[in-house]
Amino acid sequence: MGIAANELCLYVIRPTLVYLNRHCASAEALLLGIAASQSALGSALHDRRGHGLYRIGEHRHQALWDDYLARDPDLASLIRGLASQHAFLGGPHLELTVNLRYSTAIAWMLIEEQATPLPAADDLLALARIWRQIFNPQGRLRDFTHAWHACIDQKLPQAS
Repeated sequence: MGIAANELCLYVIRPTLVYLNRHCASAEALLLGIAASQSALGSALHDRRGHGLYRIGEHRHQALWDDYLARDPDLASLIRGLASQHAFLGGPHLELTVNLRYSTAIAWMLIEEQATPLPAADDLLALARIWRQIFNPQGRLRDFTHAWHACIDQKLPQAS
C-alpha cells in the first residue's frame, strides 16, 4: 500500500511546487499521476528502473544536475535546499527514495527541462503523454490512466 493520494498531494507535491514557485493544478495532477504510474504512490520505492515515488534513474538524476540545474545556480540552490544536509553528499541518489519533497522537485525539474506545455489538470490522456515522453517511453497511455483510477480515484484535494 502506498501513500494516500490526498495526503501526498497536500503534504508533499503542493508544498514542493509552492516552494519552487511552480504551483498549479495541472502540475499537481501530473506529478500525482506520475507517482501513481511509476510506484503506485510509493508501494515500491526502488527497482531496476529507478528510485523513489517517480522511479528516477541515477543517470537521469546526475544528468539533470550536470546539464540543467548547473546552468541556473539560484534554482540549483533552491533544489539543493530540499536535500538532507549530510546524506546528500554521501548518497545523492538515495535522496530520491527517502526524501519525498526532494524527489518531487527533481521530478518536476525533469518535466520543466523538456519545456512541455501543461494540459488541463483533468485531461488524463494529455497528462499520460507527458508521463510517457519523460518518465516511461515504453509505457502505454492506458497504464497511466489505469494507475490514476486505481491509486487516485478522483480524490484530489481542492487547489488553493
